Amino acid sequence: MLESSIQINDKIIPNRAVLQPMEGCDCNTDGSPSPLTIEKYIKAAKSGVGLIWFEATAVCPEGRTGPRQMMLTKDNLPAFRELLGNMRQIAKDETGTEPVFILQLTHSGRQSIVPMIAYRHPIYEERRPVTDENIVTDEYLDTLAEKYAESAVLALEAGFDGVDVKSCHGYLFQELLSAFGREGRYGGSFDNRSRLYLDCVRAVKKVLPDNILLTTRLSVADMVPKPYGFGTTEENVLDFTEPDILLGRLIDEGIQMLNVTVGNPYYNPHVNRPYRKGGYIPPEAAEVGLNRFVTIEKHIKENFPALTVVGSGLSYYREDLMERSEEQLESGVCDLVGYGRMWLAYPEFYRDYTNGQFDPKKCCLSCSKCTELMRSKRVSGCAVFNEYYRELYKEIKQ
Repeated sequence: MLESSIQINDKIIPNRAVLQPMEGCDCNTDGSPSPLTIEKYIKAAKSGVGLIWFEATAVCPEGRTGPRQMMLTKDNLPAFRELLGNMRQIAKDETGTEPVFILQLTHSGRQSIVPMIAYRHPIYEERRPVTDENIVTDEYLDTLAEKYAESAVLALEAGFDGVDVKSCHGYLFQELLSAFGREGRYGGSFDNRSRLYLDCVRAVKKVLPDNILLTTRLSVADMVPKPYGFGTTEENVLDFTEPDILLGRLIDEGIQMLNVTVGNPYYNPHVNRPYRKGGYIPPEAAEVGLNRFVTIEKHIKENFPALTVVGSGLSYYREDLMERSEEQLESGVCDLVGYGRMWLAYPEFYRDYTNGQFDPKKCCLSCSKCTELMRSKRVSGCAVFNEYYRELYKEIKQ
């Protein structure tokens, strides 16, 4: 089933493999792809996968995680158009596939260069202290729908097949979903807490033609106790009550594809990236997190059959990767299978699989060294199998 195509509107995704958005922090300072960025995406084009999900792309300068985060603007549009054109040609020439490309739009909120927070969060602020001055005003939030729409138009002009209005991993939209104690138009009630997210989805939908995919990557649950987390109870148990309401409204606004994720890598990285080895000791077994993904994805498929669901968390399985992928597709857990850390480690894994040359020894070790590089303000990549990133990792450990 992994090699079968799937169609959404007039977009045909040639197989069920998805390269997840993996932020490299390696763009030029104007947000355009640098040689390092281009190298990564050319490898993606050679992978043979059906869907390539571009990394987090800021909709405004103040919403960037750092000076080298991707950002699409009128000035650097030609660079994105050229990259996509080259990727399409390379994919067709070398693998015979015509992949679908999605651009992920984001505002980094609390993780912006200067933190822009929805509310004071005592759990997250143990890691990165802020003050009341960092709380964004309603008036500022009112301006963001227009920025998302502008970025969506640029994505269309660059040649992307779809746009992702991102709400996950503790960034601005996701944090607003748990802003139970915030006053004003964007806090308190569920309608208020989901207002900005839905407004921006609506704004993006309005400026895109019907043949462009409207998607979202959503942290269905933060796995942080309520009232500081979305999709959980006060005891930090998964609670589908509000996520189900939100998913229904997202569908009403035109969302066609949901890329499932969970947690906040700045606080509980083991939740969305189950962990195998290294210095970090997770508070739960990897199997708990892997089963949580399956539980969430099955729930969504059963209750929202109209959504095309991208499954996550698969990179952990290593030598069993492709078998597990096939199992989840065959059993209806998800419609497509996403690979994040895996493609940084072994970008040609899917092509090798289809050619009968899949090599488990090249697979991601689930060690999160790529994340450690990002947290240390370096460019991010696989520090195990790529010599360039391996040397950078040695530097941060000296």
